[in-house]
Amino acid sequence: MFKIALHSLLSRRLTVILSIITVALSVLLLVGVERLRTEARNSFSNTVSGTDLIVGARTGSVQLLLYSVFRVGNATNNIGWDSYQKLAHDRRVAWTIPVSLGDSHHGFAVLGTTPDYFKYLRFGENQPLKMSAGAPFAKTHDAVLGAHVASKMGYTLGQKIVLTHGSGEGAMSEHADQPFTIVGILAPTGTPVDDTVHVSLDGLTAIHEGWESGSASLLSSSGVLAADEARAVPPPATITAFYVGLKSRTALFSYQRAVNQFHDETLMAIMPGVALSELWQLMKIAEQALLIVSGFVLVIGLMGMLTALLTGLNERRREMAILRSVGARAWQIFVLVMGETLLLVSIGTAVGIALLYSLLLICKPILREVYSLNIAINPPTPNEWGLMAATIIAGFLIGSIPAWRAYRMSLSDGLSPH
Repeated sequence: MFKIALHSLLSRRLTVILSIITVALSVLLLVGVERLRTEARNSFSNTVSGTDLIVGARTGSVQLLLYSVFRVGNATNNIGWDSYQKLAHDRRVAWTIPVSLGDSHHGFAVLGTTPDYFKYLRFGENQPLKMSAGAPFAKTHDAVLGAHVASKMGYTLGQKIVLTHGSGEGAMSEHADQPFTIVGILAPTGTPVDDTVHVSLDGLTAIHEGWESGSASLLSSSGVLAADEARAVPPPATITAFYVGLKSRTALFSYQRAVNQFHDETLMAIMPGVALSELWQLMKIAEQALLIVSGFVLVIGLMGMLTALLTGLNERRREMAILRSVGARAWQIFVLVMGETLLLVSIGTAVGIALLYSLLLICKPILREVYSLNIAINPPTPNEWGLMAATIIAGFLIGSIPAWRAYRMSLSDGLSPH
């Protein structure tokens, strides 16, 4: 009976192959959406670690998180340097990392900070930043590149780079009179750090002397303020935000309250984990919509397979009669059709997963390059195993329809020629 069933499948190879492809593409989409959703969350969650609070000008917590950590959007206002100094010297604070954003280099964000950035910033599972070449900046016009900036632009240590005033399409003016020297390249982190050019706050302040109006003044254009390591640079007037590490987590809420009630300036402090949760809530609707669409695609794929099986049953009535003539019982015909359906769905699921991993391997560099999204090639997660199991169970339930019809036909047809 098994040989007859196998020959039957081979004689219907075109229909069988199309059914497998339909299921495979449906599984590819369903599990692929789940994998992208999971990896996107992991990528965001791994960006900042070990930072208790992020302080910036009062705005939405998600907006503050996006522009201060992910370099997305712009700050509504800056923090005065004096305010930063007061809050940074609070007795509850262990360390702070000031960050100043706004300029760019060939589309990559430029971040002004202090050497504490390389000492205290953590990502992933509390991992510190590591240099793949060179060392952190020590002079005013030193620059440290993220791994992606260096690889994409082909930069090496010792090269000179020029920063652009502002960011986005409107950034046209360059600080050509004050180039920076690349002194370090960071190891890949899979976070926005990879897409960032790091310079000192002094360097950022120096290149903006004479740019108070938003464009180069005559003083700046004349070259009087050109790069000079010996020239004293005043502290910055403002910064964009600063990260805070506390001596004790028990002081978290009291320090956050102190920032939110700071009298000198209107500021706010956010907990990165809480802000990320709010971000996921905003994205939840889109994620659910994608999963629902993927689920519908899977249902349509299974319905297509059901249609093919039901259509083929009439052509197989003689085959059923022959099986009955060699001693097969009606329930065995039922089991045979169920087995065929389960086999098609299982092979389709396996092919879909194989396609997904092949696509991930091919598209991983593209996703990294275009969307800064790092997709890990890991074994399926419990959720993905659940989706695959749900697909096979759905195939089992749908397969019972043609199996039941074959069972009834085998009872009524017997050996009569049809």
